[in-house]
Amino acid sequence: MTDVTAPTGKVSAQSNTVFAIILAVSFCHMLNDIMQSLLAAIYPMLKSDFGLSFWQIGMLTLAFQVTASLLQPLVGIYTDKRPLPYSLTLGMGSSMIGLFLLATAHTYWMLVVGACFIGVGSSIFHPESSRVARLASGGRFGLAQSLFQVGGNFGQALGPLLAAFIVVPMGQGSVGYFSVAAMLGMVILWRVGNWYGSHLRAAAKRPKAPISVNLPRRTIMLALVVLTLLTFSKNIYTASISSYYTFYVIERFGVDVQMSQYLLFVFLGATALGTVLGGPIGDRFGAKFVIWFSILGVLPFTLALPYVDLTWTIILSGIIGLILASAFPAIVVFAQELLPGRVGMVAGIFFGFAFGMGGIAAAVLGVLADAKGIEYVYWVCSFMPLLGLLTIFLPSEKVLRAKTVHA
Repeated sequence: MTDVTAPTGKVSAQSNTVFAIILAVSFCHMLNDIMQSLLAAIYPMLKSDFGLSFWQIGMLTLAFQVTASLLQPLVGIYTDKRPLPYSLTLGMGSSMIGLFLLATAHTYWMLVVGACFIGVGSSIFHPESSRVARLASGGRFGLAQSLFQVGGNFGQALGPLLAAFIVVPMGQGSVGYFSVAAMLGMVILWRVGNWYGSHLRAAAKRPKAPISVNLPRRTIMLALVVLTLLTFSKNIYTASISSYYTFYVIERFGVDVQMSQYLLFVFLGATALGTVLGGPIGDRFGAKFVIWFSILGVLPFTLALPYVDLTWTIILSGIIGLILASAFPAIVVFAQELLPGRVGMVAGIFFGFAFGMGGIAAAVLGVLADAKGIEYVYWVCSFMPLLGLLTIFLPSEKVLRAKTVHA
């Protein structure tokens, strides 16, 4: 099967950005992540209804995210060789099954199985939809990646609001109503699959020029390790917010469950805006600049967060979400430049690693919260952005582009 990776480098005069396709996969990313975020958004309700501990809450997140983490790289590696245009519809269908299980679960283990089905849906959706966004980018990789990812950020932000307005008042069974969104996503992704299949058939008829990066293998491996560690630092902090922020503001400031969902929306909405800004800024100033600013620039705000009152907690969480979220599109684009021709594998590894580290972190932080308290968790996590200093070991983009060879 033809390698469908878009070439690296500048946009050619003949390149066209297919915004209809990018926006379609971004919209479906939003639907996918609304379904995903519902799980974390209803944690307070599940904790009360099922009598769960923080450790069990962490295990639910682990079941979802590690399922996605383990499968995403495998899906990406396979589809680099054999792209599967209609697998996107299949992934959305798996998430829909997960929703039904969450809506009808009567035992803790049914909740775990439902979380796993949603994780499988994510593992199929993310590598292939990221590839589709890159194919439709016309060479504007940062813009396409940020538009694709912002759909997911909006979905994560909307999930808690929808939970507050629908699930909390109406109960667990109302989670099943969101299957309508899954069915809509399946229809849209079937149309995207038609475009993707046509693109593959057209690409198979054209001669392709192999692309390689003429950098020492050790340099490439070091850069990938650094990018992985940066993703690690970002997602541990994100996990502390997405899984436990509602509990934090309830315990520390005495707000009710519904208000805690609104406060979580502030953080998640800010991450959506940060993702939108990160891609175009990366196209203009370079991915490495965005990584420096995003991962390390957020440090003063994370260090201050455990010590401030409710008003400043809301303000700082918004600032943190805005700055921190801009890093991930840049990290993915940088990794794809290091490994041209491996778009699916890179997307699978980094999206999978993001989910996996978030899941492992959620489980560990849950144990830590049970032992030391939720406020202690936020104090420990405030130091994670210090790992942003590792960015110094990344090669400059000028060197990377100079070493990219079109054979």
